Amino acid sequence: MGNRFPAQDRFADGAQFIDGRLRPGTSGRTHAVVDPATGEELLTYELAGEADVDAAVAAALAAFPGWAGATPGQRSDALHRFAAVLAERAAEFAAAESLQCGKPIKLSTEFDVPGTVDNAAFFAGAARHLEGASAGEYSGDHTSYVRREPIGVVGSIAPWNYPLQMAAWKILPAVAAGNTIVLKPSELTPFTSLMFAQAAQEAGIPDGVINIVNGAGADAGERLVGHPDVVMTSFTGSTAVGKRVAEIATATVKRLHLELGGKAPFLVFDDADLEAAVHGAVAGALINTGQDCTAATRAYVQRPLYDAFVSAVAALMETVRLGDPFAPSTDMGPLISYAHRDRVAGIVDRARGYARVVTGGAAPDGAGLAEGAYYRPTLVVDAAQDSEIVQSEIFGPVLVVLPFDSDDEGIRLANDTPYGLAASVWSRDVYRTGRATREIKAGCVWVNDHIPIISEMPHGGYKASGYGKDMSAYSFEEYTQVKHVMCDNTAVARKDWHRTIFGDRL
Repeated sequence: MGNRFPAQDRFADGAQFIDGRLRPGTSGRTHAVVDPATGEELLTYELAGEADVDAAVAAALAAFPGWAGATPGQRSDALHRFAAVLAERAAEFAAAESLQCGKPIKLSTEFDVPGTVDNAAFFAGAARHLEGASAGEYSGDHTSYVRREPIGVVGSIAPWNYPLQMAAWKILPAVAAGNTIVLKPSELTPFTSLMFAQAAQEAGIPDGVINIVNGAGADAGERLVGHPDVVMTSFTGSTAVGKRVAEIATATVKRLHLELGGKAPFLVFDDADLEAAVHGAVAGALINTGQDCTAATRAYVQRPLYDAFVSAVAALMETVRLGDPFAPSTDMGPLISYAHRDRVAGIVDRARGYARVVTGGAAPDGAGLAEGAYYRPTLVVDAAQDSEIVQSEIFGPVLVVLPFDSDDEGIRLANDTPYGLAASVWSRDVYRTGRATREIKAGCVWVNDHIPIISEMPHGGYKASGYGKDMSAYSFEEYTQVKHVMCDNTAVARKDWHRTIFGDRL
């Protein structure tokens, strides 16, 4: 293992990108980025403080009139160039992402980076299609039409699990719609967000349109959300922190978009293709070492298939190869940190008192793995529906399997958590799957698959998983102001409705 990306050289000038240049933070505190696969310190940098946030917001505010005034075609052209730069740098982005996150290089290369390039290409096209209601004479005497206008400076906060993709999901719709942005990534994973902003600059997007501040949530994050010149906050992270973000944003009546926690059900009916469901469950539970808010975490399996499903999932999990994230054969990397691994292990260890661990449930002891934050793929059964391991977001490579009898019971159990981000249903019966997709309360419901996302379709949750949408043209609902323009067509000075205020009917 080792440093596959020259972070110290690339960010020698600092880990803040403000008004088109790298600079150090001014909080007076530093943070060490650690390779979770080895424990090696990759970069120690100065964290952003309130003054850095203020400078980034000021840069975004100054850049806003020019960028908002650009034509949709001009913004589209810049984003097309941006997509091309990202594609040219794909290998470098994949290496940086795998290094800071510990994710397998095949995941970064085949999922994170191409998904981000595609997202940039999608929003390059979408920038030309800010649609509204067609013009019409709805009152009879006036022509009405709708304008979509950029809202101003956006302050966004992204998590550590998919730093590159989350930077894209926050930045691209905002700037495609004509806004400027300050993004605060997780201080644990600063590399690819900074590289993303630098690539945008190289593509010709003006300085100040995209700014990155890497700092702690309690100071840089809260200052960004509460800043009076920030008109919208988009936050992806835990539900608990999302509640705090909402409290701060409410004080300045900001527009707010929240994509929060998840506890995705994986509902397998008794007529499902068992092999497909087993492979889907293992892949859906273990992607990104389970550190995915849409990961399959609760499998409900109708009783005739239950025993076979548990046995096959356990056997398949035991074939998953843990190892060096940069080895092409590695299937699963470490968790993001030792602290997070210990948190996941604690939930599983507590579950031993009321459930059964079929496989996994421990850190591996293989050569080359002891130094990293690794945890084995874990399957748990015999847990109660109201237990911690079923109800709480684990954010690790842990799948809980529970049986159900009737279709009514399966759908009820699938909905029985506070979350509603994603779900999947598995059946050969279109009426069964149709009912489940209607009745499961989640922002995305897959049928006979779990995890795939595409740029053209929205991502966002129900219930405690938040509100608002990332990706797709629906995201413009978050990043544009809808204005109704109404023009009189009569040229009559004394209108009949005036009599309701003064005078009599003419």
